[in-house]
Amino acid sequence: MAKYSNKINKIRTFALSLIFIGFAVMYAGIFFRTSPIIMTIFMVLGLLFIVASTVVYFWIGMLSTKTVQVICPGCGKQTKVLGRVDICMFCNEPLTLDPSLEGKEFDEKYNRKQKDGSQTRES
Repeated sequence: MAKYSNKINKIRTFALSLIFIGFAVMYAGIFFRTSPIIMTIFMVLGLLFIVASTVVYFWIGMLSTKTVQVICPGCGKQTKVLGRVDICMFCNEPLTLDPSLEGKEFDEKYNRKQKDGSQTRES
């Protein structure tokens, strides 16, 4: 079975990694102290990674306000569902709000849209 995680947590982890990448790029700029132009380029590039992280955190915060909050049947804690299928943030229980997907094997492809605009449905 593949390792799945909650979509909101995936995006937050990506934003956190952008911060660390930004600091690493800025730190790499210190090795070019003899060339102020190259050092400045590294510092600005690192700053851009950190600004991108801020934008991603803001975006997921806004998206998080539009999610549906449900009580997980597995652990009994309140969690958020983003899309047709998602995973509980606490116990990794597969969750769905679509009655046609109940009892089916969990697959993240249920959230993808097809080319004609409809969402994928498997019978």
